[in-house]
Amino acid sequence: MASFPEFDDACSSALKKHLSRELFARLKGLRTGNGFTLQDLIRSGVVNQDSSIGVYAGDAEAYQLFAELFNPIIEDYHGFKPDDQHCSDLNPPTLTVSNPDPGGRYVLSTRIRVARNLNNFPLGPALSRAQRREIEVRIKHSLEQLPAELTGHYFPLAGMTEEVRRQLVDNHFLFKAGDRFLAAAGLNRNWPEGRGIFHNAAKNFLVWVNEEDQMRIISMQQGADLHAVFNRLLVALKQLERQLSFLKHERLGYLTSCPTNLGTALRASVHIRLPKLSQALQDFNRLAADYQLQIRGLHGEHSHTAGAIYDVSNRHRLGMTEVACIHNLHAGIGALIEAEKSLSDT
Repeated sequence: MASFPEFDDACSSALKKHLSRELFARLKGLRTGNGFTLQDLIRSGVVNQDSSIGVYAGDAEAYQLFAELFNPIIEDYHGFKPDDQHCSDLNPPTLTVSNPDPGGRYVLSTRIRVARNLNNFPLGPALSRAQRREIEVRIKHSLEQLPAELTGHYFPLAGMTEEVRRQLVDNHFLFKAGDRFLAAAGLNRNWPEGRGIFHNAAKNFLVWVNEEDQMRIISMQQGADLHAVFNRLLVALKQLERQLSFLKHERLGYLTSCPTNLGTALRASVHIRLPKLSQALQDFNRLAADYQLQIRGLHGEHSHTAGAIYDVSNRHRLGMTEVACIHNLHAGIGALIEAEKSLSDT
């Protein structure tokens, strides 16, 4: 990709918006210490012109070396300016939310995950086969040190038996080769080597190894008890941080391959049934914007819904603490439920 990429008229990605010919000329010859280039960074957005963002970082240095492109994309998505500073709050006592749906009429399940990548390694798009294998070994060892309520089993994707595969599918735990957006970013290389899934005996704690990020650490359960789900996640993080050093930037927080996950790298979500509100799209979209919510289909990003059940999560992860992300989601869930109730009464 020696010349400036051509974008379709219908393309509305952040990449298209912020990559000018002049900027491309300034950045195209740069290369990080891991050999990651501008061409690597933008490949997914060029190949998939229906991308909303279109860029993936290959290492921590990429965020600095290609800051002229990353900074406006980050500001557009997160409202986080180049002189802003991210701060963290992984402290259970400061989370003061109640259950937004104690009767269980609307919220089916709750899930909070954080993305983490290991210090002194590239991010997924620039990992070598050997590095990915080493990361898997290190993470697997750290998972063996978890406290009793989180102990479980690690299932490597390479060589997985049909019986185990079916079990993980039935539990909705299995991740497959990344979608076309991740594939174009280089995140599917050497599939399925160096990748796997861990879950505890209670099946309310899960870790994906070397999917989009090196770790997706997930706490989940039925119902809407955000506090219980958050506490379980923090117990796991505290133990894992004794074994592993995570990649963190002084200004941007936890670093991830996709800039939408920077900062807290936390996505708190619920599956919620909204049959009336989903028909009132103007109200639905307004509430989502007011409470900074991201609405997805039942099976996550780029999927459709079924039975008026939606995946609703915090949109912003950077420039606000983990606790603030969950407080915002809690307020948004309450507003969605009240709107659904009011439409049901009419």
